[in-house]
Amino acid sequence: MPLKERLKSGNFVVLGEFEPPKGVDFSLLLRNATLSRGRVDAIVVPEMANAVLKASSLGGCAFFEREGMETVLQVCCRDRNRLALQADILAASALGIRNIMAVPGEDIRFGDHPQARVVNDLDLMGVLEALGKLQAGRDLAGIELKGFPDFCIGSTMDTGAPGGLLTIELENLKKKIDLGVEYVVTNPIFDLRRFEQFVKRIEPRNIAVIPTVLLLKSAGMARYIDRNIKGMSIPPEVIRDIQKAPDKVRECVRIAGQTLLRLKEMGMAGVLISTIGWEDRLPLILDDAKL
Repeated sequence: MPLKERLKSGNFVVLGEFEPPKGVDFSLLLRNATLSRGRVDAIVVPEMANAVLKASSLGGCAFFEREGMETVLQVCCRDRNRLALQADILAASALGIRNIMAVPGEDIRFGDHPQARVVNDLDLMGVLEALGKLQAGRDLAGIELKGFPDFCIGSTMDTGAPGGLLTIELENLKKKIDLGVEYVVTNPIFDLRRFEQFVKRIEPRNIAVIPTVLLLKSAGMARYIDRNIKGMSIPPEVIRDIQKAPDKVRECVRIAGQTLLRLKEMGMAGVLISTIGWEDRLPLILDDAKL
């Protein structure tokens, strides 16, 4: 069942994030994705996450679609102007890609090409408006298309934004819904009590909320996120459990699996599992969540 239909039917959706390589050898990417075949509903291919050069989301999605796996294309405001963005969107549809996620892109200064020029010709809302126009059969210049795309459109949402910024996030959520967004993927969720409070603020909204479950790799990584990443907090007991575990990697997998299970029990539309290079462990997370 395509992702769009699963979301409409209310079935719990599992998305797996698989980063393309920094190079042209896709063999490991395919091998890891094959381990999860039939257990994830679609593969999200990031567009140069953290502003680090890798093969493009469009290339990765085309590769997986050829292998019979449904994908989610990321279109990023940071790197392309409106001509290139529209060209990629049209090409994606022609290649059979049915799902798309508009993202702003991380700060280029923290990537591996900090000297690159940021584009941001269109902001996030501008990309969503462009998608709406293309799906209505015209480009941003108003010129009629010869065939037009039909995507399941998604975007992102920061559930950890503080104070007034969270109010702006909620206002933008309404705008995204009005622009045709059918699902939003959140920042990584660790503090479930805090996330429950956020969920109460957005109900009832006619949109699927898909939290991100991020696989931690160590107690040090957890501490760094808790101390340095705005809007993300990790309960101290989670860090303590990783520190005390004899098999720390196994404990990180268990934490991700239990977080996934709890989010499912909360009635979320689905989850995005991000393993940041440990894609071969994604099936273990699903095992822990009994999915």
